Amino acid sequence: MTTTTKSLRLNFKDAKDKSTSITLANALENLPADKVKDAMQKIAGSNVFKKDGTVLYVTPVSANYIERTVTPVFNDEAEAKDAE
Repeated sequence: MTTTTKSLRLNFKDAKDKSTSITLANALENLPADKVKDAMQKIAGSNVFKKDGTVLYVTPVSANYIERTVTPVFNDEAEAKDAE
């Protein structure tokens, strides 16, 4: 059985001008760009996400919906359950 999931990836630059992102699973679809930008600005303005002393989300860059499709080739575990 093929499954497809959709997530929202928020892309930022950190305090060292390196790319970083937050991925939100099960995000609402078709969010307006202005709402997403506003939320990203709030995240950036909070300065609460740090790693090794570097603020991770400083400058909002982009946001993208990412779709992931998984198509199983085989699943021995599922087949064993079906046999029980």
